[in-house]
Amino acid sequence: MNVPGSNSLKRIAVVGRGTAGALAAASVTRLHPDSDHELHHIYDSRIPVIGVGEGSWPTLVPQLQQLTGLPHEAIQQRLNGTRKYGVSFEGWGRRDRDFIHYFAPQEVSYAYHLSADVMGDLLQESTRAQHIDAKVIAISRVEGGAQVTFEGRAPERYDLVFDARGFPREQQADEHIEIPFIPTNTAVIRRCPAIIEAERDGPVLEHTYTRAIARPHGWVFVIPLTVHTSYGYIFNRDLSSLADVESDFDALLESDGVGEFEQRAVIPFPNFVHRQIYDGAVVRIGNAAAFMEPLEATAIGFAQMEVGMVLHMRLNRSAEHIERDVPVINRFLVNNVLSNGLFVGWHYCCGSRYDSPFWRHARDEAWPRYRQAVSPEVVGCSALQKFDDMIELMNQQYIDKADWERRCGFPLTSYAQMAQGLGC
Repeated sequence: MNVPGSNSLKRIAVVGRGTAGALAAASVTRLHPDSDHELHHIYDSRIPVIGVGEGSWPTLVPQLQQLTGLPHEAIQQRLNGTRKYGVSFEGWGRRDRDFIHYFAPQEVSYAYHLSADVMGDLLQESTRAQHIDAKVIAISRVEGGAQVTFEGRAPERYDLVFDARGFPREQQADEHIEIPFIPTNTAVIRRCPAIIEAERDGPVLEHTYTRAIARPHGWVFVIPLTVHTSYGYIFNRDLSSLADVESDFDALLESDGVGEFEQRAVIPFPNFVHRQIYDGAVVRIGNAAAFMEPLEATAIGFAQMEVGMVLHMRLNRSAEHIERDVPVINRFLVNNVLSNGLFVGWHYCCGSRYDSPFWRHARDEAWPRYRQAVSPEVVGCSALQKFDDMIELMNQQYIDKADWERRCGFPLTSYAQMAQGLGC
């Protein structure tokens, strides 16, 4: 089979061993047609992987089967996973009632709740790579490729580098687009006893949902796995003290009947997207490229999109097209992140059952900033117009069949469910 770009991808590196890095390394192994390509998976073993329970979208289910070659049932069991059919919202919106954002088709399409640490191990088994345990000092573009500079060893040159090193140390206006209309910036993660029992002879078939529980200082996710249940309190550290959040977290666990827990981490995070995710030789993936709070489990799906798009473009188009492809790929990826961000930020527009400083800030101060933050003049893409079009559709009495496939990050069915549930 003629793959015009394969000759320009003989040496590839993936830096980072989290979820995004593991997906990238496994994808290179599966998609690269030449057995003589060289793949280096680079990471510093002194940096621990935090085993957070994660949610995903249905696109992950077939991709993991393709990457590993294992049956879906075996993959779910290896991930300590349950089948996620959507997100259950508790206390959100102006109607003060609970509702579910289902995947479509409802109660048929499912994703995984999974243990992030074991997912990396699973993907590594189907990855053909040389592993380099070293601290990376810098990744830079050089003539014809990229260079990785290490601490204590000689630098290496590659045709393509996937940079999955995590959040940027600081945000810079010329490099990053802030997403200020999402009002949270910190997560407290706890690991609690399992509420779902693993099956001996097969995967758990029970329908489960990620719970998103509105609380005075923000909201709490609950992700049920077969080995434990992950709880995470998502809040704004500029509005609430950690002590107040921990106290309310304790109260929630007590009301859920959870008598013990393991404190896993307190994680500050930015809500942002990098202006240049791909430069032709370096691809920022995962949290190095973009992040927004985990309300709609966007992180893994975006990493899938980034890795797949860049690999397919590089393998199926000759090297002479790289410079012309770079702005097209960047514009598409940035537009996707901001479209998803608008959908997530919109969840806060009707407040919650709590009339607290956090929810007043989220509804009255953070969310109204979205138009200025994603204006085309600022971000160079059409996310705002697409979002306006979706909201206009929601306000129509009749939606024509020709518009049923419309989306702005998320599909029309998701907008319809959230509008109904929130009371928008």
